[in-house]
Order: sequence, then structure tokens, then C-alpha cells
Amino acid sequence: MQKIMIFLTALLLSCSVFAAIDALNFQSARQEEDYHTLTQELRCPQCQNNNIADSNAQIAVDMRAKVFELLQEGKTKRDVVDYMVERYGHFVTYNPPLTPATLLLWILPCAFVVSGAWFVMRRKKARPTGKTAQQSAVKNPENLDDSERRRLQSILNGKE
Repeated sequence: MQKIMIFLTALLLSCSVFAAIDALNFQSARQEEDYHTLTQELRCPQCQNNNIADSNAQIAVDMRAKVFELLQEGKTKRDVVDYMVERYGHFVTYNPPLTPATLLLWILPCAFVVSGAWFVMRRKKARPTGKTAQQSAVKNPENLDDSERRRLQSILNGKE
């Protein structure tokens, strides 16, 4: 029984072996600092709200490896970011640049709100209210033509 307990304990402790720990050998402290900065700044395409440093998704692991590889080749931080943007799109950066597409994403909702307010205000001005609504709905008897007067008279006399 004691051997089984020891075996189960060893099995339980060995599960932590599968945790991802990057043991990387950097050429300089500056390169290590760049690596950590980049992995904090690049977003995981699968996790969406995690950076690649915090994500255990396979794509984040691959991206961390590529960042390390590019830094080992002597690429700058800007080069690494450009590579990732070229490969995965602007989504991988937390601060995408201002492009015509992103500009539309900011302007269109504002334009819809402004045009909606304009439409409501214009419609409100066009609709008569109060006594003017009643007056416009009923014709003044003095302004009726002969056929309308005869019809009105017949209605009032109860003949229609």
C-alpha cells in the first residue's frame, strides 16, 4: 500500500513537468530585456486578450520561439514586431496603427449617432404639436368650397 502511495505521489508531482518554462540563453542582458518586452507587447492570436508571455497556447509558444530566434539573428524590436504583424496582422499588437480601416471603425459610429440625432430633430420639427395639430387636422368652415359645405350640412342634419 505504501508503494502505491509513493507511486501516486510521484505521478502527481511529475505532472508539473509539463508546465512551460522557457530556458533561453541570451547573448546579452539587453537582448533578454527586449525579449521580455516583446513577449509582453505581442498579443496571442488564439487567446486574444493574453500576451504571448502569459499564454500557453501552441501558437504563443511558437511566437515566443520566433521572437527569440529573430533576436538571436540580431533583429531589432521594430523588425520583430513588423515580422509578427506581417505574419499575423495588426491584431497581434495592442496598439494598432491608424489606417483607413481603423479610422472608419472610429468615424462610422459617430456619424450614425449624429445622423440619427439630426433625423430625430428634423422629424420633431416637422410634426405639429398642440393646437396647431388640431387646427391642421380640421378645416376651417369658412374656407370650404360649395360641395364641402353641402356635405357638411347634410352630415350635421343627419341625412348621411
